[in-house]
Amino acid sequence: MLYELINWLEVNYQPPGFGAFEFITTRAAVAAAMALFISIMIGRQIITWLEQMQLREVIRDDIGLDTHLGKAHTPTMGGIIILLAVLIPALLWMRMDSIYTWMIILVTLILGIVGFVDDYIKVVKKDKSGLSGRLKIAGQVSVGLLLGCVLYFWPDFQEFNTLTTVPFLKNVNIDYAFLGEALGWVIYIPVVIFVITAVSNATNLTDGLDGLAAGTSAIAGLILGIFAYVSGRTDFSSFLNIMYLPGAGELTIFSASLVGACMGFLWYNTYPASVFMGDTGSLAIGGAFGALGLMLHKELLLPVVCGIFFMETLSVIIQTTYFKYTRRKYGEGKRFFLMAPIHHHFEKKGWPESKIVVRFWIIAVLLGILGLLTLKLR
Repeated sequence: MLYELINWLEVNYQPPGFGAFEFITTRAAVAAAMALFISIMIGRQIITWLEQMQLREVIRDDIGLDTHLGKAHTPTMGGIIILLAVLIPALLWMRMDSIYTWMIILVTLILGIVGFVDDYIKVVKKDKSGLSGRLKIAGQVSVGLLLGCVLYFWPDFQEFNTLTTVPFLKNVNIDYAFLGEALGWVIYIPVVIFVITAVSNATNLTDGLDGLAAGTSAIAGLILGIFAYVSGRTDFSSFLNIMYLPGAGELTIFSASLVGACMGFLWYNTYPASVFMGDTGSLAIGGAFGALGLMLHKELLLPVVCGIFFMETLSVIIQTTYFKYTRRKYGEGKRFFLMAPIHHHFEKKGWPESKIVVRFWIIAVLLGILGLLTLKLR
């Protein structure tokens, strides 16, 4: 909205310096700085309000980690800080006439609301199970269905709507229209639903240690922002031999806002955390990553760029599968890891929480670099 105002002033009055806001890089930088400022400035007020409302983290008695029992009085639902810090700069600096703008904001906002309801039931209604699994999945599926229908049927997406890039392979794309162009949606829309559901849940699983989800999200957001920028430019996309996606550059601004918001949230979320993001933040961030991957036709790259989230989810799948297998075979279930998700495994091994988080950040940086290298290593 602010971009439209500045653009109108530039066209009609040519004030000095206003032309710089035509560039995506300028708007992305301003959005990131604004998101960082908002999250730090309003963070303390929101944390104080959460404390006054006694909206504190609910720690399950059976978690098996005594060190986490002391976190029971830490305010949760801090994802409100992230949502405000992401959405305000995005709405101000992204183009309002872009379908990319509205879809990424809708996905983030709706899943943030789903997460908020889950947190509300846990901390206000004192129901540790939170929102029922069926209702949570229903919310994620609904968001995926909405996004899938828009990406498939919206005229601006018709040229590449069922194509996706295969990482590390040159000039190789997967076309989801296995059943023909007329029935392409039969495969594509379920894929979108799966990606949105999987990535949002994976981010939610990662939010288990102070600063872990926020830090890794900032890193993944930066990488996806770079992909959005090069995909939205004819010169870079031609040089890198990737799909040119007109208008996708606007997603760079959203990614920059997400990075700034997560970095600002870390001001309060690093060990020992003053606030937790809760499902309000983790589901919204995960949904945003899934939507970014799909809109950039890079969803097959998400297990690399969002590799920490993928690793956390894989550890839970391995743990559950192995436990069921050994119980069926030996009559007693055994665990592959000391505890899942995998960050708890390292806690059980005696690693300090801060060391686990920083090491996971380092791995996230390495995976992000690997993701960028796929632009040339093909």
